[in-house]
Amino acid sequence: MTIYVEILPKEGILDPKGRTVKNALHQLDFPMVSNVLVGKLIQLEIESENVDEAVRLAEQMADKLLHNSNVEQYRVVPVEGVSK
Repeated sequence: MTIYVEILPKEGILDPKGRTVKNALHQLDFPMVSNVLVGKLIQLEIESENVDEAVRLAEQMADKLLHNSNVEQYRVVPVEGVSK
């Protein structure tokens, strides 16, 4: 089963990469972009047929290793039809 862990900076945390991308988009004539957050997408292949179990395991992995709880937030998303 494929699980995505989406990691982004917490609200209120300075995101210099996001600011740089936003400024570059404005220079490329995309002034309608009001904010950019740059984060990470981690794809996990978890050997489980149970979606709830796979999500729970991915959340444990994110809590223990994949994100920095001081400055980042995450969301776990099961993906149907992408598994190997």
